[in-house]
Amino acid sequence: MTKFVFVTGGVVSSLGKGIAAASLAAILESRGLKVTLLKLDPYLNVDPGTMSPFQHGEVFVTDDGAETDLDLGHYERFITTRMKKANNFTSGQIYKSVLEKERRGDYLGKTVQVIPHVTNEIQDFVKRGADQAEVDVAIVEVGGTVGDIESLPFLEAARQMSLRLGPNNTAFVHLTYVPWIAAAGELKTKPTQHTAQKLREIGIQADVLLCRADRRIPDEERSKISLFTNVPEWGVISMWDVDTIYKVPRMLHEQGLDGLICDKLRINTPPANLKRWDALVHEVENPARRVSIAMCGKYTDLSDSYKSLNEALRHAGIHNHAKVDIEYVDSETLTTDTVGQLARFDAILVPGGFGKRGVEGKILAAQYAREHKLPYLGICLGMQVATIEYARHMAGLDGANSTEFDTEAKHPVIALIDEWQDADGSIQKRNAQSDLGGTMRLGAQSSDVKRGTLAHEIYGDVVTERHRHRYEANVNYLDKLSEAGLVISALTQREKLTEIVELPRTVHPWYMGVQFHPEFKSTPWDGHPLFKSYIEAALSHQTARLNVSEKKVAA
Repeated sequence: MTKFVFVTGGVVSSLGKGIAAASLAAILESRGLKVTLLKLDPYLNVDPGTMSPFQHGEVFVTDDGAETDLDLGHYERFITTRMKKANNFTSGQIYKSVLEKERRGDYLGKTVQVIPHVTNEIQDFVKRGADQAEVDVAIVEVGGTVGDIESLPFLEAARQMSLRLGPNNTAFVHLTYVPWIAAAGELKTKPTQHTAQKLREIGIQADVLLCRADRRIPDEERSKISLFTNVPEWGVISMWDVDTIYKVPRMLHEQGLDGLICDKLRINTPPANLKRWDALVHEVENPARRVSIAMCGKYTDLSDSYKSLNEALRHAGIHNHAKVDIEYVDSETLTTDTVGQLARFDAILVPGGFGKRGVEGKILAAQYAREHKLPYLGICLGMQVATIEYARHMAGLDGANSTEFDTEAKHPVIALIDEWQDADGSIQKRNAQSDLGGTMRLGAQSSDVKRGTLAHEIYGDVVTERHRHRYEANVNYLDKLSEAGLVISALTQREKLTEIVELPRTVHPWYMGVQFHPEFKSTPWDGHPLFKSYIEAALSHQTARLNVSEKKVAA
């Protein structure tokens, strides 16, 4: 039978619950256990797909086409189990399901209430997520902070599950905050005391307190926290700031977190083997080179908007023995007068996004990379702006644009398609009036790759990647673009939609745009072939540039 660990948070948000949960899962997996993670989000949105990246950060996409919380990206990067739709659900999904049952008459005329109907539905969703993965331990991260009204049904459902399953089948890990007060010159434990008390009022006694702080928490403070929270001192674990998230599993293991959880759940396993994590941290801390990437987007004020992309670049750096320095360039600031600032970078990347704002700056970035032979990677919208730029300046299609930005574009080289095959094989339809939520091409889909191309060097005959977009390259312009020299190197197997565009190696050393989101499949262990090739090209460009500089100095 699957055992459950519930991870809750207190005091403030953004303490790193997702990293903590993923790290615990990683340590348990290193003990030979099969583990999965679930994320419960208390907001009423049905999914995060229509939420602003400024507010919510990145939307992660699974193979089966779910738009989920960004923490699922951490989960996939830390453990081997792949996430699915059942691994993330929101209050919106719960209430939607309950109301649909009420309309069907499933409750036989009963008064539908938060308890037991909503809490039972939450428990059913949690069990379904664990059962579909067939695991030993399911780690359930409850979003929000204890004390929030919207998270109460989730916490009540967790309490009920603990009662029904028994004390050795559930454990509670509570992430809290211990602030350093500079004026007083000391760490303050009162916020942690209060949040643990609030959790007890709900009916949950934490088995473990993960105490976040900017420094290691001394034993004296840990003892005090233990006394006031009714958590044994060995269950009060310090979780201090580190320079890489990949140090967290070792940090938690050395303080006995995995042993404590296994004891609580009565699981007998071999000791944890964290050698590969140690090797990873060593590689991160000892790069042979550095490489600089200009990421030209419009969500540059919040790095969480590009969380998986940042990690994929760093993974590729690890596999090229290089530290990747990512500098965010606001595409709204790029003009013909300012685009020259991109010359100091080793490569340019234009990420995905929605809406017209900043698009002309992204087009300029793609043009600069093409004309100055800087390695260029365009992802999703980044591929589309590269196509628009090439159409305007190389294919003679003045006024080329996307109908997303200009519905009356003279040459709509990017347009909305009305039918496509989804990740589950079903045929989906949409139009300009369709709902924004859940109407994109989502999830993993396969495409055929043209031989003799850079894409074929990277992927082979078939590429299978995850998608999240509405607009596509207009098939009516592909011949015109190809005649002008743009290589269409991958097409979907059913609709023959453009998946990858590139420039010939004889024209440009490394220039590629992809309609999918390869960052969602990158892990620190394997990296991703596309990003590894891209970083390798950036390093080559850097070497060539340095050689030219040295020759000029010598002359």
